[in-house]
Amino acid sequence: MDDLKTSPATRAYAARNGVDLQALAAETGRTTIGREDVDAKIGGANKGDARIGGANNGDARIGGAAQRDDPAAYWDVDHARYGPVEHEPVSRLARVAAKNLAAAQAMIPAVTHHDRADTTALDAFRARLAPDAAARGLRLTALAFHVRALARTLRRHPRFNASLSPDGETLILKRYVHVGIAVDTPHGLMVPVIRDADRKGLWRIAAEIDALAAKARDRKLRPDEMGG
Repeated sequence: MDDLKTSPATRAYAARNGVDLQALAAETGRTTIGREDVDAKIGGANKGDARIGGANNGDARIGGAAQRDDPAAYWDVDHARYGPVEHEPVSRLARVAAKNLAAAQAMIPAVTHHDRADTTALDAFRARLAPDAAARGLRLTALAFHVRALARTLRRHPRFNASLSPDGETLILKRYVHVGIAVDTPHGLMVPVIRDADRKGLWRIAAEIDALAAKARDRKLRPDEMGG
């Protein structure tokens, strides 16, 4: 069947499992074959079987599609089967960010706390400083105040500025306060670090925010400016 339509991933999967796609197409009378069709051929998915455990020890089949120990197996889907697609390489920066975000989600307890604060006086103070900021060539955003307040808070409550050792038996209390700031760039979210924020004044923090954000957007951040 010369007009067989299937993705390279499906062809590779079929080859690994000894399934002849041309024969499968002829058998089903279809010209488009997806991974689930290969699963149906090798695993009896047409019977609607669902196995957890079994002979393959950990191979769980739901609706005939194998969900293996490898998390990537969940995303091995033949999207071209359902309509036109195009392939775009994922940048190295995006791949590294994805791994770090996935690790953080898996290993760090996520806690969100919301509180209310009246910032009327702060907003008025920032407005009064606007001419001075312009004279210095800076943008005095609310973020500078947030970094300053957070740094002072971490100094006052050092156990929030700590990390566990890999074995979980030792609390590492840090005698420094470094604060990461999120910068949205065309290349993805980047988080440069303002070091020793507790020892810096408002103008110094604002200047570093501007400089680091510009470097992030231009992809000129060094690795040491994004760690710690």
